[in-house]
Amino acid sequence: MRWLLDSDPAIRWQAMRDLTDSDEKAVAAERARVTTEGWGARLLACQSPRGYWGGRDDPGWMTTVWCLALLKELGADPESKEVRRAISRVRKHITWDRFPGCGPYFDGETEPCLNGAILASGAYFGEPSKHLLNRLLREQLEDGGWNCEAPKSTRSSFHSTICVLEGLLEYEKACGPSTALSKARTRAENYLLSRRMLRSLSSGEVINRRWMRFAFPTRCWYDVLRGLDYLRRAGVKPDKRAAEAIEVVTKRRHQNGLWPLNYAHAHLIPFEMEPGVGRASHWNTLRALRVLNWYRH
Repeated sequence: MRWLLDSDPAIRWQAMRDLTDSDEKAVAAERARVTTEGWGARLLACQSPRGYWGGRDDPGWMTTVWCLALLKELGADPESKEVRRAISRVRKHITWDRFPGCGPYFDGETEPCLNGAILASGAYFGEPSKHLLNRLLREQLEDGGWNCEAPKSTRSSFHSTICVLEGLLEYEKACGPSTALSKARTRAENYLLSRRMLRSLSSGEVINRRWMRFAFPTRCWYDVLRGLDYLRRAGVKPDKRAAEAIEVVTKRRHQNGLWPLNYAHAHLIPFEMEPGVGRASHWNTLRALRVLNWYRH
């Protein structure tokens, strides 16, 4: 805990909220620093006056998606003046003009993985899109998940599914539950749990061993820790079908009590937040500790 609290405001306020008995005023005061100090301030400063991160070419709009997703993960206060200015720029200037039939940024583009991230950041930052929500609900596959290759593929992808689930959860937090939304989330959560968070339903084999190693930022990629942290945030009751995934998290802990960064999907993020792959990770340690607390209590 001392190591986590001696870190960036984005780590400190979440550690205080989730892992200590800090009072709400202290947590709020620490959270308020996210937009003016450390990673949050640096990320906001990288936005162009036209709303983009990374330029207006293809990497530019892709970078914008994942920078907004990261700003949400940092827990930047949606009501802060710095965030309101950033979101106003996105809303005013960015459209999906290169995708036929697509319009304003927060109404999304064509792929469920990106649209899940856009729905999540939009809902979190006060721009929930019912248009985008309805599109994703229509695109849910028979097995309960989503796939960016659909309709060519009729089998869901863990990657697409976790992105959409995070978007649905954030929309529900912002706008309240509905029967259709709750049903979609339950079906998709069961998609993950019925596969024990990492195994093929048909063969029982681990689908991808990289999912047992943890990255941050996660971007559009699934791993076991990301899946479990979603279940925790969604208030899903601990389920024995997640026991193997919990064991994976436990085994990844080093003898010093910390979790390392196993992978880095950071090439669309303007700067590095942590020392690098193989080194102790504040993000993985924070997320692992709160996942273990959720499952054991």
